[in-house]
Amino acid sequence: MPTPDFNNSLMNNSSSFQLTVTQKTQLIALAKDTMLKAYAPYSQFRVGAAILTEQGNIFTGCNVENVSYGLTICAERNAIAGAVASEGGNEFKLKAIAIVNDRGIPCSPCGACRQVILEFGKDAVVIFQGENSYQSTTATQLLPTGFSF
Repeated sequence: MPTPDFNNSLMNNSSSFQLTVTQKTQLIALAKDTMLKAYAPYSQFRVGAAILTEQGNIFTGCNVENVSYGLTICAERNAIAGAVASEGGNEFKLKAIAIVNDRGIPCSPCGACRQVILEFGKDAVVIFQGENSYQSTTATQLLPTGFSF
């Protein structure tokens, strides 16, 4: 598999960890595989996500649409829910997430997903399709004033 082109221009050194190119490539490949399983009969826009936890586990998710659009589940939240169910809500910490779509167009996480990503990993590396390459940033950079108690 060819190595994806990465643009780390959004990434500063505030993240407490960095991902290797191999880790990024693996997450993107798994997200692409899972994207093919998406249920998107209304938008025809398939999205896949793969996450790496601090425990070293990888979980994937895809978008699942519903005729009542508000009930649609994004790929990112789907993957995170699987990690919570497996590792436990108090144990799960997000290290990185990769998000892909079937159109290859720029697509960063939506606002709801940004908040959920931030909940489990404020320093998590977030990889998504940018204009000409994959972009890499942190959850805090995507949602600098996210909600918290």
